[in-house]
Amino acid sequence: MTLEKHDLLRELPESKESIHELKTHDTHFARLFEEYHELDHEIHRIESGAEHTADEYLETQKKKRLSLKDQLYGMVRDYEATKAS
Repeated sequence: MTLEKHDLLRELPESKESIHELKTHDTHFARLFEEYHELDHEIHRIESGAEHTADEYLETQKKKRLSLKDQLYGMVRDYEATKAS
């Protein structure tokens, strides 16, 4: 099984510039982005076998990552919508 990182820039390549702008000008976005990145890295380490945890813990972390991704995605889309207007 190939393990794939869920880096936000890989997930939303068409929004690279918007993500950069938000990271540098929106502290809330930057904090959520960093939290997402750290959580994704932790999940990848667990899935690759570098760290061992209970399955329940891994599932909880994946749910947190998904929630953060949803929030970040919404912020990117809102930013791009206001930029387009």
